[in-house]
Formats: sequence, C-alpha cells, structure tokens
Amino acid sequence: MTAAQPNAMPDGVAGLRAIARGDATAREWLERSLARIDATDGAVNAFTARTLARARADADRVDAMRAAGQALPPLAGLPYAVKNLFDIEGVVTLAGSKVNRGHAAATADAVLVQRLRAAGAVLLGALNMDEYAYGFTTENTHYGPTRNPHDRSRIAGGSSGGSGAAVAAGQVPVSLGSDTNGSIRVPASLCGVWGLKPTFGRLSRRGTFPFVHSIDHLGPFADSAALLARVYDTLQYPDSQDPGCHARAVQPVYPALGSGTQGLRIGVLGGYFDTNATAPARAVVSAAASVLGATRTVEWPDAQMARIAAFIITASEGGSLHLPALRRHAADFEPLSVDRFIAGALQPAHWVARAHRFRRLYRERVLGLFQDWDLLLAPATPVAAPAIGTEWLDINGTTHPCRPAMGLLTQPISFAGCPVAVAPMWPDGTQGMPIGVQLIAAPWREDIALRAAVALEQAGAAGIRHPHFDEGL
Repeated sequence: MTAAQPNAMPDGVAGLRAIARGDATAREWLERSLARIDATDGAVNAFTARTLARARADADRVDAMRAAGQALPPLAGLPYAVKNLFDIEGVVTLAGSKVNRGHAAATADAVLVQRLRAAGAVLLGALNMDEYAYGFTTENTHYGPTRNPHDRSRIAGGSSGGSGAAVAAGQVPVSLGSDTNGSIRVPASLCGVWGLKPTFGRLSRRGTFPFVHSIDHLGPFADSAALLARVYDTLQYPDSQDPGCHARAVQPVYPALGSGTQGLRIGVLGGYFDTNATAPARAVVSAAASVLGATRTVEWPDAQMARIAAFIITASEGGSLHLPALRRHAADFEPLSVDRFIAGALQPAHWVARAHRFRRLYRERVLGLFQDWDLLLAPATPVAAPAIGTEWLDINGTTHPCRPAMGLLTQPISFAGCPVAVAPMWPDGTQGMPIGVQLIAAPWREDIALRAAVALEQAGAAGIRHPHFDEGL
C-alpha cells in the first residue's frame, strides 16, 4: 500500500532544480500535477476548487521570464494548493462550510498566497477541511470526507485534512494549512508528510477565515524537510497590517539546515505524552531520539490543564464568532460541530477569563523549560489514522472520543505558541500507516526544529512515501 506508483510526481526540490537548470518548464510541471489530481482526487477528495486558468497563466509567466533571460524567483514553477479558508482572488472562501457559499468571492489573495505567488509558486486550488476548522478528521458533511491516500477507508486528519492528503497523494509538493489545536500536525502525522506549525504570531494571517484568533497559526506542508524550510522562509513577513503578526525581522532558516543537531540539548517528553500514546507512537519517538542522540526524559508542565484551557478558549471564541450565523442558519452547520459552537457561545465568562489567566502562567513555565532544553520530542498523534466514522479509541486501556482525541498530544504545545515541525515516520504494527514525531523548539526557533527535521530525513529515519493508486483512478 505504500509502494511508489510509476507515475508519481518528482519531489518538490527536484522539480525546482529542474526548472532552475532549464531541464523542464513550469507548464510541464503544472500539467503533470493536474494529471495526477485528475487520476487520484476521485479517491482522495482533497480539492474543493481548482484555479486552472490562473495556474496556467502563472506557469506561463515563469516560462516567459526564462525565455527573456530574466532571473527566476526562488520557488519558480512550484505547484501548491491551500486550505479553503485562505482567500483566493475570485474564489469564495468556504472555510469548509455551507453557510459561506453565499458570500462574495474574495477580492484579493491572502498574504501568504501573495508571498508564494511573488516567489514564483503556482496555485492549483483550494483544499477540503473540517467546517470552520473545528475538527481533527476532515469528515466534512457538506463536501465529503477527505480520505487518507495510504488507505482510503481511513481519515486524513484535520482540520487541514485536504492539505495533508494532497501532498501525500503526490498531487502537489506543497500546501498551506492552519493549526489551532493541531490542525497541521495531525494531518501531517496521519498522512505521512512534513508539516510546520510556526511560532504563534510568526506568519501573517491576513486574508484567512479565522477560527480562534488568540490561538490560530498558519503554516506549510511539504514532501521533504528541505522544501518545508524553503517555503517557510518565503512565507516569513512582518505584517504591520495584521495585529496578530508579531513585528519580527525575517530570520531565514534554509541556509543553516546543513549545520545539523550537534550541540543541541534534546529531550523526550514523558508523563502525559507517554501515557496518551500507543506503542507505535512511542516507538517512532524512540527511533527519532536514537538518531538525534536524545537520552533523557523531560516533563512538560501542566499539559492536561493546558488542553482543558485550550478547549474552553476554542469553544468560546469559535462560538462567539459564529453566533450570528448560528441564530439564522443553525441547520446549515456541520452536524459534527454545531452543538459545540452553540455550547461554546454559552460558556460562562468566568471560565474563559480563568483559562486566559492560566495561559499566561503556563507560557512562563514552558519558556522556563527551554532554558535547559533546545529541542523536545513527542508523538504527533496517539495512534495511526483510524477508520472514517470511528467514534471511540482505546489508548492504553482508557476510552476516548475519537475526534477530539486526535489532538491529545498537540493541543498543549500550540497553547504555548511553540514552533513544531512534524517528521513522518513509519512504525511497525500500524498496517503500513504513518505516525509523525513533533520536533518542538522554543518560540522563534523554527531553525532548530527544521534542523532536526533535516537530520532525520538525511539519516533515512523519516520521509514521505507516495501511495499506490490503481490504474484508472
């Protein structure tokens, strides 16, 4: 099920090199990606819209630059797609919902889409997600579930499930998603691709449909760690027009990737992160720790309390944001989330205030942890991808509701705002399905997380495996 398909796409770095050398054209790369989407998306259901005219015009623009002897931008010809909460000029921003279908089309691209277009990347379309990003499985009632490319009976994760699945299926080498409580890291883990949740406030969110303003992050998925870093460097931008984007100078990480991890103080998270992980999830962390030379166990402070507080703030802000639509169109909301939105809007203000107060203290404790450690390892999900429709999971003898349980190991990390790269690994005992490892660094140290990701990739311990698709799909 994980064998490479003969017509699978070349990886993104190889494609960029071919364009730079003149061995291929951007139009050729684009058409090959579109053919791959045509062949596979009926099985995967990653795309909700395709921007074909725009994509062909942008690819032709790259090729015209070469023909004119002009220097090519750094991501010239790179095909990509975005979660459908990113504004795309001329396209309605669905955010996974039925309610948004009646909105006017976006009049401009989201800032991160603008950044990629300026760098020469070619946008192919918008990707499926949980409605309004409230979910971990992308079992979308309105647009259908996104299916895991490695086993189409299983979930792709969420809420950026289409973003993870599109890269895993070889449809595009790069996609963009969002992560509030784990929505980049969970699909990266379950689909077996590289993902990056940057520091909270690092990337501009202008031009995206929000979920929880005080926790939302944006970030990329990619088919290699090196490409993940190159795309992240392109996305960095201190956006003064986004009050949630912290005014920090761009700090390129790609040039330093070759420096490795020697000298870094690397630990493995125990306690909560061990108790809430199955044996295969613990095994991938052990394998990563062996490669990176991590031998000591570290306790993350107040992980369970952080998850509870994250749930309270998520429900409250999400419910408040959608309250007017809930009053008018509750029947049009996703059945899997409408009750949670309503309950969140009705939460006592006292609960929300206490959760925010706790978060301030929690961040201080987490920052204190990084005085002694540079990088910490943990599983990204407690299990490999469960079957679509699964309601309950058993994790070490404790029964959990399946959908929220997919964020057990990610929520405490994003609540502190730390940057995390996810490395895709392939343990025994999961029927060929991947589980990712979280590479967690201190705020603003994406370079450390990405250096570790590249080290795992170069050692052969982590990496993407494109799935096989039957002929004719």
